[in-house]
Amino acid sequence: MAEEHHKHHLFHHNKESNPEVVVSETNYITDGLNSTYSTSSDVYGGNQSQANYEDYEKEKKHIKHKEHLGEMATAGAGAFALYEKHEAKKDPEHAHRHKLEEEIAAAAAAGAGGYTFHEHHEKKTLKKENEEVEGKKHHFFG
Repeated sequence: MAEEHHKHHLFHHNKESNPEVVVSETNYITDGLNSTYSTSSDVYGGNQSQANYEDYEKEKKHIKHKEHLGEMATAGAGAFALYEKHEAKKDPEHAHRHKLEEEIAAAAAAGAGGYTFHEHHEKKTLKKENEEVEGKKHHFFG
């Protein structure tokens, strides 16, 4: 007498039925004399293979590593800019040189901060793309 009990939850999610999505792309190629069409298609969804998951994790780790390098570069360049500002006050004989180096270090810190922001955005984009491939849906009002 094995009775099957179905659990009823607020959100019903059937993990077994994960539909596949086929994305196809058609490109028109011309070199002035000849023209052709090329098509390519990718299959997403279904049960995501282990290789795709490993690729996602590897890329996620790589982007996170680059983001941390950008953070360290920002901190290092900012610290060097503060040091040069201090040296400009301490060594008035070479103050102009120290002020130039301070400005260069401040620009490098700003550039590294922008790079860090870019990598953070890449990480968020990768996560969003992976959720779309896995079939997770975001419900919004509107």
